[in-house]
Amino acid sequence: MSTARRRQLALAVFLTRHGHHPGAWRQPDSAATGKPDFRHWADLVRTAERGKLDAAFFADFVGISGDSTKGIERRHAFLDFEPLTVTAALAAITSRIGLVATVNTNFEQPYALARRFASLDHISGGRIGWNIVSSLADGAARSFGLDASFSHAERYARADEFVDLAKSLWDSWEDNAFEGADAESGIYLDAGAVHPVHHHGAYYQVDSVLDAARPVQGYPVFVQAGNSEVGRDFAARHAEMIYAAAQFIEDAQAFYADVKARTAAHGRDADTIKVMPGLSFTIAGSVQEAQDKFGALEAAVDFSGELNLMGHDVSAYPLDGPLPDLPEPENGKGRWRQLTALARRENLTIRQLFLRFNAVRGHRVVLGTATDIADQIQDWFERDAADGFNLIPPLLPSSLTDFVDQVVPELQRRGIFRKEYEGSTLREHLGLPRPQNRNTIAAPASLEAAE
Repeated sequence: MSTARRRQLALAVFLTRHGHHPGAWRQPDSAATGKPDFRHWADLVRTAERGKLDAAFFADFVGISGDSTKGIERRHAFLDFEPLTVTAALAAITSRIGLVATVNTNFEQPYALARRFASLDHISGGRIGWNIVSSLADGAARSFGLDASFSHAERYARADEFVDLAKSLWDSWEDNAFEGADAESGIYLDAGAVHPVHHHGAYYQVDSVLDAARPVQGYPVFVQAGNSEVGRDFAARHAEMIYAAAQFIEDAQAFYADVKARTAAHGRDADTIKVMPGLSFTIAGSVQEAQDKFGALEAAVDFSGELNLMGHDVSAYPLDGPLPDLPEPENGKGRWRQLTALARRENLTIRQLFLRFNAVRGHRVVLGTATDIADQIQDWFERDAADGFNLIPPLLPSSLTDFVDQVVPELQRRGIFRKEYEGSTLREHLGLPRPQNRNTIAAPASLEAAE
């Protein structure tokens, strides 16, 4: 009789300076300044590692247009370290937790990025993930001097070719290419272990061999957050962790089933993609106390100046009036549809919508005791709404510390989350296979044909 593989909850944490709620920076226990301070990030990631979390996730809100500084003095800005730089530093002071860096394919070249990710994976001992982003906001395009006219579909097509080319570059060396150096004979490596890349596609032209050994994990773990039709299909082809957004379990279950089915349709095992919705939470000794703590965050939100809802400035409309009919943006199409559906379904005002959706970017909010939070996590996990969660602490560092000290032990007691790391790489934490070099996959078939 076969024994079913034990399914384990995955947990990552999305870290920012003050926390994810726009009212967080005004709280007394938040970071006192927006000035870069690596010690702050180090303390946060060490707390997450103490809680045995799978990964720490670093977004990149790159590029502020020079024409978008109206009201900037009152704006909670995400002016943090560049993700690849900070993950390199954090890799040196941690030993187990995965580190996921966001990099936008529009602002990079495949060769240069493949080289940096290969280096980071070796530096970290196999703990790097790549959050693949292809959005192209106006401010970012202007910052990089780019043409922002690419359509939503074309940006994904470019990203698809980018990722496939990066895989070829990582595969340009076999895993053991540099392990057989023979000083006596003068043979440093097996010439048959190198596989030059000759890529001539619609967007990229590369003839090269990557000047870095194949990553410890084969490839970094691929993370993606697209919620549109095109985004879901991209995830089904490439992603191994998908950062989703859902406020209700029925929506989460539908998304989960859809992404898993698409993944299988692309010839992949559906278990090789981890669906991880965002989860915002506030923990206290009672539900009322948690509501009061969250209420203090909401009371600190500043509604003056620009009010940005998924790229639309709605400050010219009545704050306590309904959301007007606005055109669908080119970036974040799936999230925009979630936002407008919520506004229409519950007849929310702009103020209510901003607090309900924009403040937590469409993710589920759970308020209550540690047991209440654990109940919600277990319910979604066991009812095929999530393989895990990407935690969105509203206030840092206190929200993360509360989760690690109170919720994690409860999840461990229920037997759905690890008590210790069982592996050393991010792939091992997530139960993901290590991809085989595509050049060696083809070799046995060709040899058999020759025989």
